[in-house]
Amino acid sequence: MNSVNARFHENGLVRPRDGRVLGGVCAGLARRFGIRPWSARLLFVVVLLVLPGSQFLIYPVLWILMPSEDRAAATATLSSHSAPGVR
Repeated sequence: MNSVNARFHENGLVRPRDGRVLGGVCAGLARRFGIRPWSARLLFVVVLLVLPGSQFLIYPVLWILMPSEDRAAATATLSSHSAPGVR
């Protein structure tokens, strides 16, 4: 699970501290792809209308997999302060 969170963090997929409405998934996706959060939320609703029910599976999974910005920053700090030669 930590490797998935680390991979998401490396790719810029984190749930931001600010601008969350529910879990921050849409805000994180919007930040990653360079669009406004409300545009991402609107797109999420449109996809919900096209593929009913899929978001009720996708959103919670992304909520679990995408690290919070707080946790991602703490993990990055800890890994940068690790002992030399240990990777």
